[in-house]
Amino acid sequence: MSLAILIIDDEPYLPHQFARFFKRHGYEVFTESDGEAGLAALQRQTIDLVLLDLRLPRLSGLEVLSRIRKFDADIPVVILTAYGDVQTAVAAMKLGASDYLLKGFDLDELLLVVQRALETSAMSRELRQLRKERSDNYHFNYVVGHSERMREVFDLVARVSRSDASVLIMGESGTGKEVVAHAIHEQSARRAGPFHALNCAAIASHLLESELFGYEPYAFTDAKKQKRGLLELAEGGTLFLDEVGEMPLDMQAKLLRVLETRSFFRLGGNKEVTLNVRVLAATNRDLEQAKADGSFRADLYFRFAVLTITLPPLRERPGDVLLFATRFIADFNKTMGRNVHRISPEAQRLLLAYRWPGNIRELKNVIERAMILSSSEELLPVHLPQEIVGQVDAYGISMNDPWEQWLNARPVSAIALDDIVARLEKHMIRRALETAKHSRTQAAELLGMKVDQLRYLMKKHNIE
Repeated sequence: MSLAILIIDDEPYLPHQFARFFKRHGYEVFTESDGEAGLAALQRQTIDLVLLDLRLPRLSGLEVLSRIRKFDADIPVVILTAYGDVQTAVAAMKLGASDYLLKGFDLDELLLVVQRALETSAMSRELRQLRKERSDNYHFNYVVGHSERMREVFDLVARVSRSDASVLIMGESGTGKEVVAHAIHEQSARRAGPFHALNCAAIASHLLESELFGYEPYAFTDAKKQKRGLLELAEGGTLFLDEVGEMPLDMQAKLLRVLETRSFFRLGGNKEVTLNVRVLAATNRDLEQAKADGSFRADLYFRFAVLTITLPPLRERPGDVLLFATRFIADFNKTMGRNVHRISPEAQRLLLAYRWPGNIRELKNVIERAMILSSSEELLPVHLPQEIVGQVDAYGISMNDPWEQWLNARPVSAIALDDIVARLEKHMIRRALETAKHSRTQAAELLGMKVDQLRYLMKKHNIE
């Protein structure tokens, strides 16, 4: 489909000359002789670029430009005028004009300006779409959860995003610390800037400094040319330091200096580089303990701990297991070209009973494996790994759990069965209430029953 240009100019011959010229170059062209008609044409047609004369009857070119921007902030508008009025040109550019040409230009120059404006507009649209997809991906798709703990996390993410201070994200491996870091970046004023991540535990200590600060030529044997580090590459954006608790003490001191002075030197360099980067950090270590035993600097800890977000492990938010599983199935349906619609009730019970030591990352891997093994529209227990199927039975009781030992010690009788059911019922109600922080509504949802049923059973088992 050819791109469409709208020419708004009241001269009798010039617009038609422009139209013939652009049509020869494959563009679709519309012409209007005054501002009101031009604005109406923009409402009727899909226009990719506007050529706008400043001197028009009824409405001035600046007024037309202003009204265009009110309903379309992105369409490129190239201003044409026979008057070399610098102030008018400045006013037009402030209103969002893409370029400004004095009449008397040749047509090849006009074509070049139009092509450049269209290319810039196309790149801007693509960049906005990429940012939107990135934002949707991290903010909406994966920072999810129904539990009270996760609602607290959402509130904290929203609040710290409005600040520009450093943030410490804490949680077990696989709880989604980098996803939360992305969400903070995407909701912050730095969202248009880059996001770079560095895993401090995955890089040898002697390489960590050059990765962060970069280096000048001949700073060391293999340094043949200048390299910018992540602190520079993240300029205007966010740098995420994962597993910051594994950073060597000497690097902790250098990082603290950077955070305090907002400047640094490349390795082998003598020119100070100023810093305009927000630093987010994450760890699965207990930094309070690391501070006490001397493996993490107290001053750096206090620098980061001003704003802290702690992510709960998946075992403490069982209501979110199936929520994540459903989200992962939707993602893998797209990437694998599959059409899986559901998880069988038996497989759901197994997923809910498992302790998830690897948290969300482990759950994602389990769902991916299950979808590879499944050839139907449903995921079944047979598609789950042995550590899940073998660790729990169909009722969610661990084979190595004291419950299993207690059950094996009971005699086989109707009285024993009633006792087992009563104890199991009481145990599961207490667990549900603890998980839901004693919210009866949420506990009832976890147990798949109505609140009235839960109240009756709590009274029956003398549960406060």
